[in-house]
Amino acid sequence: MSSIVLKSIRKSWGDVDALHAIDLRIDSGTFCVLLGPSGCGKSTTLRIIAGLEGASGGQVLIDGADVTDRPPSARGISMVFQNYALFPHLSVAENIGFGLSVRKVPAAEARARVQEAAALLGLQALLERKPSQLSGGQQQRVALGRALVARAKVCLMDEPLSNLDAQLRQEMRRELRELQRALGLTVVYVTHDQAEAMSMADQVVLLNRGRIEQAGTAQALYLRPATTFAARFVGTPPMNLLRLDEGRIAGSNYDTGLAAATLGIRPESIVLDPSGIPALVDSTEYLGADRVLHCRIGSESLLVRTDGRQPAEAGQQLGLRWSPQDAHGFDAQGARID
Repeated sequence: MSSIVLKSIRKSWGDVDALHAIDLRIDSGTFCVLLGPSGCGKSTTLRIIAGLEGASGGQVLIDGADVTDRPPSARGISMVFQNYALFPHLSVAENIGFGLSVRKVPAAEARARVQEAAALLGLQALLERKPSQLSGGQQQRVALGRALVARAKVCLMDEPLSNLDAQLRQEMRRELRELQRALGLTVVYVTHDQAEAMSMADQVVLLNRGRIEQAGTAQALYLRPATTFAARFVGTPPMNLLRLDEGRIAGSNYDTGLAAATLGIRPESIVLDPSGIPALVDSTEYLGADRVLHCRIGSESLLVRTDGRQPAEAGQQLGLRWSPQDAHGFDAQGARID
């Protein structure tokens, strides 16, 4: 197991700053997810940890050793890329075991590791095929297997499940997590999919424009978002952010009692109550178990997630209510007010 520490990591291309003094600690044997939208710096951060990209400033420490200037081969890592990067002339078994043969792992142990990875990834029947005979999802699983058999101290993954179908992706989340725990790996995993982050991570690092917006457990980011960006990025549907005018929801007479610029309230924290705050239903989305109501209070729009059996239609007047502990206040700069 190996911890990873980033100290004031910066990355610039000319006048463009991609990363702004990133400070981060990833404990040994944990599953850390770098989460954020496209262009936020998560893949750049991963590549700097791997040594595939040089930092413009700062240090990278793995297991206490400064590896900032070491090549990838000297960092004790394995990596899974978003693209497959498979050898077209080798079979699935040979692709998975290629790194083991280069490292001179005994043949019997190498075969056992390849079989173990193939069983985990559902590739047992495909071991003799070439990459050209596989689907995109199967090729990605081969690339994943090639990294897993190495059993390096640190495993870096750049959106490895993005080319899998939805059902297999969900299964692989669980399998990946179980494998990581069983092998005691330190995993750094990049994704823009909050469902992957919430379901897999010990630590979620939410990035925005080259800075860490918030880092902590998935539950911490969900329950106590540090900024309006974190509030909107984590959660489905996203948190409602309602503009306040001297404590009142803009365009209404409802006084929230908050000394804040913005009120945050999650759609699932709102309940229907005839004696609650008057709201107008603009539209509805039926999702089976749930129904999402698009409502309006004053000049502000908000979403309400309720029981799918709840009858509601556009133009209907409803009463809405939420508990004070479910209300989040943010200042004019978007920072949380406690």
